[in-house]
Amino acid sequence: MLKKILNRTLTIFLLIFVSSTCAIFFVPALTIWLVTLPFDKNKKILHLYTCAWGSFYVRMFPTWKISVIDRKNFRNDQVYVVVSNHQSQLDILLAFNLFKHYKWVSKAIIFKFPFVGWNMYLNRYVRLVRGDKESIKEMFRVSEERLQEGSSVYFFPEGTRSLDGIVKDFKPGAFAIAHKMKLPILPIAISGTIDALPKYTMRYTGSYNLYLKVLPEIPYDEFASLSIEETADMVKKIISDNVEELVKLKEPPK
Repeated sequence: MLKKILNRTLTIFLLIFVSSTCAIFFVPALTIWLVTLPFDKNKKILHLYTCAWGSFYVRMFPTWKISVIDRKNFRNDQVYVVVSNHQSQLDILLAFNLFKHYKWVSKAIIFKFPFVGWNMYLNRYVRLVRGDKESIKEMFRVSEERLQEGSSVYFFPEGTRSLDGIVKDFKPGAFAIAHKMKLPILPIAISGTIDALPKYTMRYTGSYNLYLKVLPEIPYDEFASLSIEETADMVKKIISDNVEELVKLKEPPK
């Protein structure tokens, strides 16, 4: 009973803290956007600040141990179609700990949130209304535009968060773009966030190890002869196998 009370108290504190500090964090974001407007079209500096903003929230709890594994596989001199599994709302905050340049593909409704959504607009992230054909078409156009400009684009190809941690079938969009633009795919495996913050909850549940593993990039030549669906299945298996390995870890790797 005491543990439940403590967890609920921490949950309330987290919600109040996040909502009250977003306005504070947005002021420097707006300042950076204004100052860098003449020379930073891709918003690389603003995105790095956003990484610090987002990673702060997931690192503020000492009971969440964060491990970013093989970050070096995300090369600074390469544009990627980045894909990962999706377990929790924490995945985005965890991925900010990469401190690498990319654009999110995110639900359009998030862009309407005060401060957080406004910052997403400033960063020129990519909006998507799931199930809306016109929005999907626009998402393809904008994603290709961002890639041509030199920004990697980060997709959750499952389309929604997993309820049980098992990686769901991947939708073809990200892989169609990789084929069309002949760009390498960068797979990322995430584990632990489903327990720390389960789907449909905003409830703190205790101490967990959160893992994000950057897997070796898949050059275009390795999937050029595959169909879009075969490419999606191949990448899903690579990520799934690594998620299973991460689940077995009891402590952060040294």
